[in-house]
Amino acid sequence: MADLALRFFKDMLVLSSPVTGTLRRQGVESARDQALTLLLEPETIEEAYRVEAVAGPQCFVLPTAMLAPARLAELGMGGRGGELARNALEAASPFRPQHILAEIGPCGLPLDSSSKASLVENRDQYARAARLFGDAQVDAIFLNGFASADDLKCALMGVRKACDLPVLASVDVTADGALASGRGTLAEAVDVMVEFGAAVAGFATLVAPTVATALAASVRDRLAAQGADLCMLVSLVVGERNPKQQGPTAENPYYTADTMMPAAAVLRDEGVQFLRAVGDATPAYTGVLAASVAGQDVRIDV
Repeated sequence: MADLALRFFKDMLVLSSPVTGTLRRQGVESARDQALTLLLEPETIEEAYRVEAVAGPQCFVLPTAMLAPARLAELGMGGRGGELARNALEAASPFRPQHILAEIGPCGLPLDSSSKASLVENRDQYARAARLFGDAQVDAIFLNGFASADDLKCALMGVRKACDLPVLASVDVTADGALASGRGTLAEAVDVMVEFGAAVAGFATLVAPTVATALAASVRDRLAAQGADLCMLVSLVVGERNPKQQGPTAENPYYTADTMMPAAAVLRDEGVQFLRAVGDATPAYTGVLAASVAGQDVRIDV
């Protein structure tokens, strides 16, 4: 695999959609059942990757969001993090992706930002998760699905304590730039990404392309104001798809895979380098994103 950092601010890159969406469509819905599938039937994950590989993303995202010890304990899989990490990597490796990203999601522990003990406890959750990839052939850690700046701060501190891999960080935001938890804003999260060493600043949102580009512009401007040299990532959330839907709605602007094409174009125009379709996205969505930006460089003149 090539060094991902060598491609920062160069060519456009697409991340694979979550394999959890494929599992849900197969009837494996709960987080515990999805983790069990990875643990006991990794060949099912490999088949999901096989379809994603045809779509052509440059970056495969491992389905390892649950690797913080508290999350594993909640799923009844305490102590099995190493097996889950290895199975995820082995499921993706046969397809020789250009880059492999190890996803780590929120640990789920309560966090009191005024308590040093609470901050340290949360930070160590992410450090322990990141250490599971210490000897693995992954290109970066992907901190994804965060809904508060304090949680993200602990995650970045923990990963930095454990390894020196590049970190892609992403928070879930609403149309007005508020974090999904209601505690804080996208701007505050970007400040945390800058201060605590993320290489890529990102967000995920279920909004129309025009709103997504406005959010991306706000991230770009925030980074520029601080003189921060971070790439940008945008994950577009696909709502529940309905075959009868004939046009974009607020509940699902991306009702067909073709809607990814104009979205990719306008996001690239705002300087976004990394693109991803999530939510109820199928590999077709990934394929359209990959085809839309194939051979193009990220815009750095905006």
